[in-house]
Amino acid sequence: MKEKLIKQLDLTGYIERFEGLLARPKPLFIEGDRGLHFRFIRALEEVAFKSPPKVRNLEELWMRLGKQAVLGLDDIFEIVKIVRYFLYLKNLRIENVLGEWLAEITIPDPIVEISKMFDEKGNLEDHVDERLASLKAARQQNREAIRQTLARMVNSARLGPYLVDRQIHYVNDEEALLVRGGFNHVMKATVIGRTSAGFFYVIPESVAKLKEKEAGIVSRLEEVYLEIAKSTSLTLGGWLKFLKFIDAAFDRFDHYQARMQMARLENLEFVLPQKGDTIRLTSFAHPALAHPKPVTIDFSRNVLMITGVNAGGKTMLLKSILAAAWLAKYLLPMKCDAKKTTIGSFRRIEAIIEDPQNVKNDISTFAGRMREFSRLFGQNDVLVGVDEIELGTDSDEAASLFKVMIEELIKRRIKIVITTHHKRLAAMMAGDARVELVAAVYDEKNQVPTYTFLQGIIGKSYAFETAERYGVPKNIVEKARLEYGEDKERLNELIERSSTLEKELREKREKLEREIEALEREKARYRELNDTLESELLAKKRELEAIYQEATKKAREALKLKEQKAVHRQLGEAHKIVRKAKVEAPKRIETFKVGDRVKYRKNRGTIVALKAKEATIEVEGMKLRVPLSELKRSGNPPKAPKKRKVEVKLQRENATASVKLDLHGLRAEEAVEKLDKFLSDALLAGFDEVLVYHGIGTGRLAHAVRTFLKEHPSVKGFHDAPQHMGGFGATVVEL
Repeated sequence: MKEKLIKQLDLTGYIERFEGLLARPKPLFIEGDRGLHFRFIRALEEVAFKSPPKVRNLEELWMRLGKQAVLGLDDIFEIVKIVRYFLYLKNLRIENVLGEWLAEITIPDPIVEISKMFDEKGNLEDHVDERLASLKAARQQNREAIRQTLARMVNSARLGPYLVDRQIHYVNDEEALLVRGGFNHVMKATVIGRTSAGFFYVIPESVAKLKEKEAGIVSRLEEVYLEIAKSTSLTLGGWLKFLKFIDAAFDRFDHYQARMQMARLENLEFVLPQKGDTIRLTSFAHPALAHPKPVTIDFSRNVLMITGVNAGGKTMLLKSILAAAWLAKYLLPMKCDAKKTTIGSFRRIEAIIEDPQNVKNDISTFAGRMREFSRLFGQNDVLVGVDEIELGTDSDEAASLFKVMIEELIKRRIKIVITTHHKRLAAMMAGDARVELVAAVYDEKNQVPTYTFLQGIIGKSYAFETAERYGVPKNIVEKARLEYGEDKERLNELIERSSTLEKELREKREKLEREIEALEREKARYRELNDTLESELLAKKRELEAIYQEATKKAREALKLKEQKAVHRQLGEAHKIVRKAKVEAPKRIETFKVGDRVKYRKNRGTIVALKAKEATIEVEGMKLRVPLSELKRSGNPPKAPKKRKVEVKLQRENATASVKLDLHGLRAEEAVEKLDKFLSDALLAGFDEVLVYHGIGTGRLAHAVRTFLKEHPSVKGFHDAPQHMGGFGATVVEL
């Protein structure tokens, strides 16, 4: 089931990359306290560490040790790799919660000694048994004797005529010579192979004896290895509980390190699931997309219904929401703004995306959908994504059915993301406070989807525009528009107008938010400057008070003296002290703003950030923090010179210009041309407002007129005419 969901959410590539970072295959879910695991993963951010070695699953070894079996040296080395990695981690001296956990793991001395028995490649070190060194040396000497014997034979004058070549051939891992028939007259040898040309592969008798000797050495080595394996297995069996513990701890750390490496390699962040079912994504990017457009969406309500343009990203938004929840559930990193992202906790995550119809189970699309929905009524705390909810049946009937089903699922604490092309279900659910509407936005000017989304509205599907974009002939699309009907087209226009207004409102709100943030920063800067000046004023006041007290003391001492010279001397001292108290007028700090060009000593740059008494300036790609008092203005554009007043007199050529224009019956191109001249005449006549009749019809003429008005530089605005002046069939233009 998990593999199916991974495939449905397009996470297969992501999971393959993640599993490649694991030391050994294991389930993705980490058993235990998710909050504690999250703390351990974040603790790894502070640590530079090497990846753990690749290790086999050792469950079989624990079973064999439990039955007092003898492990092979390669099996023992698998255990050693885990022990050595923990010794390496403990030596890192990590000073956080992860370091505390590692410090609690005490590796017994016998296990540490076993870990020292092998080199990095898993071969036994010679110090383990004194016999190993001598046997290895004997085998090496024997191998060298074989090599020298073969070399002498290859260069032998007697054997030369019988040699096919002067190479040493390997046949079934045996060194052999390739000779012609009759070789037995000059050499005793054993034939181990024959070529198609009638030549023979042979092992000389002298080499065969050396090989027998080597076999004896290897046999004695194997006996030593077996003895070491027996004694080591006996020791390991006594520490079986510890070995199982450290094996589980290795898997736990493997979970942590793979997640942290994934985050570092792909610049991802972690999000810990919170209590509840709220999902708020900020700048989330689905890992399957090469150049994703980040998604920011608020899914606080029970149902999120996504409508709008075809191929506009509705399905990918659904997959992004489910993928984010799934990644958070398994503590896997994702591309998002983690500080502004909130993801709830869900017991299960399900996707109803694919068409369930297939020949094998003999089930229709709609019947398959119903079967998938029926399973949901016995569950709770589930996040469900449904793509194209009315798939496979009449959309009007489906709208009524799904409305009731969705309302029932909400009662069972099931959170649902839905995509749909049909507006009936969206319109029926729009008044429900538990339902959030989202529309995919379409760029009508460039006739392409924007892959952005607006909340709170029902989106237009732009089916006709999409058909034209993908090559369907225009005359066929126009016929389809006529079949579609004027009323439905007008509904689409209202939907489009609502989307445009919502988009403009969002842009204005974002602009205001940016301005408020800038004002708050400026306010904080002035508050900091005020605090600094107050501190300086208080320090100066205390300094003056000290000087005053000292001068007063000297004056009093002078008054007590009877000799005139001594009095004058003391008063002179008092005057010197008073002269110290110079109060300078505060230096005027010139006010700057971000973006100003300034000069700092010999450098010229631009202010990129401001504080109370210092600024950050950018000079030739470098950023410097400098005092404001040392900055001077440099290179700011001078004030624009006053423009000469130019009077232009226009002579009206058409004194009988009209305030009304009737475009009925004209083609779009003719209408636009006539409208252009009409507006020019109206402007020359000094009209502030004119009326254009275009009719309702298919809506094409009205669309052409309004598109032209949007781009005209002298048009301040336009709107539908009042009912008594033509209503939707006419447009009032403000000049």
